[in-house]
Amino acid sequence: MKLLTEKLIQELLNVNEELCLSLYMPTHRSHPENLQDPIRFNNLIKELEKSILTKYSTTETTTHLEPLKKLAEDADFWNHTTEGLAVLSTNGRFEVIKLKVSVEELAIAADSFHTKPLRKYLQSTDRFHVLGVSHHDIQLFEGNRHSLDPIVLSEDVPATIEDALGDELTDKHTTVASYGGSSGESSNMHHGHGGKKEEMDLDAERFFRVIGKSIYENYSRPTGLPLILAALPEHHHQFHEVNINPLLLEKGITVNPKSVSKEILAQRAWEVMEPEYSKRLKNTVDRFEQERANGKGSDDYKEVAIAAVEGRIDTLLVEADRVIAVRITNLVTGNTQKKDLDNPRVDDLLDDMGELVMKMGGKVIVVPTESMPSETGLAAIYRY
Repeated sequence: MKLLTEKLIQELLNVNEELCLSLYMPTHRSHPENLQDPIRFNNLIKELEKSILTKYSTTETTTHLEPLKKLAEDADFWNHTTEGLAVLSTNGRFEVIKLKVSVEELAIAADSFHTKPLRKYLQSTDRFHVLGVSHHDIQLFEGNRHSLDPIVLSEDVPATIEDALGDELTDKHTTVASYGGSSGESSNMHHGHGGKKEEMDLDAERFFRVIGKSIYENYSRPTGLPLILAALPEHHHQFHEVNINPLLLEKGITVNPKSVSKEILAQRAWEVMEPEYSKRLKNTVDRFEQERANGKGSDDYKEVAIAAVEGRIDTLLVEADRVIAVRITNLVTGNTQKKDLDNPRVDDLLDDMGELVMKMGGKVIVVPTESMPSETGLAAIYRY
């Protein structure tokens, strides 16, 4: 399992193979719902098999499907799923990605990976991280409007003040405990030898500096996700004083995350994120409308395809859950042709457009259907 990042997407886009298998499906976390997941997975494998056989021999088809069939038989894997699953397979590469959102069932055999659902997950603007901080340790969560899940920190990220400061820890004999208040708030009580406030504040400042930098380098910068701080009010001021992370939101959650349930923390996090989410989405849509009025935008897929191959697209808005069975037939002229998705050489036009734009250094944003500024499934802002 890998951290899903733009870098991984770029790696998938750069795969140069004749046959790339892309499979997506919703999954379930618990029994008895997850008992049906491997059955549905096998049904999708059968769809891929039917598509591959239109171009390849039975032996070749069996070889291509072998990694997927092996995964289908892995009982431990199917007992530890989340809300969604993506499996991408080709010669020499097999990626299994668990998603924290449900995805539509889809099985495509084409000459490139179908990455739109992954980009939808990455580029949907409702995703965020929550960093829970105390004077002694940290927690990291990934969330969206529907859920919040803890992240197992990598070995490079210090989880406690001892991990972060080691021998440089000033107040080595102080223990810190949090006691919840009647409203779910809590405060820290310090006891033990050497419990001077000045020493503790110095350690906290250095601790916050170390973990802030580490979270930025290992999570915020690779994913580009906004970061919400969850901590007691006095810790917010200390953390912001030493913060270097440009993705840290100014507003945070003023509560010790360990003193409330995950459900309450998720609710508080979305209360912080929702205005930011709406603002970002509206700014992007407004920008498209303005640029289209100035002749630097379009929602005509034929015009946008030409601009994509010419590298003229700065930002491409793609409608979520929309599939257009059209293929760009010429990567020089941008000519397009309607096709059948059952053909193993045909992918979704919106997916192909997104790939081209990303390869040319442009930005792709997946937009909810109700917020799309066009009825064609796409909207492009041109560089010139």
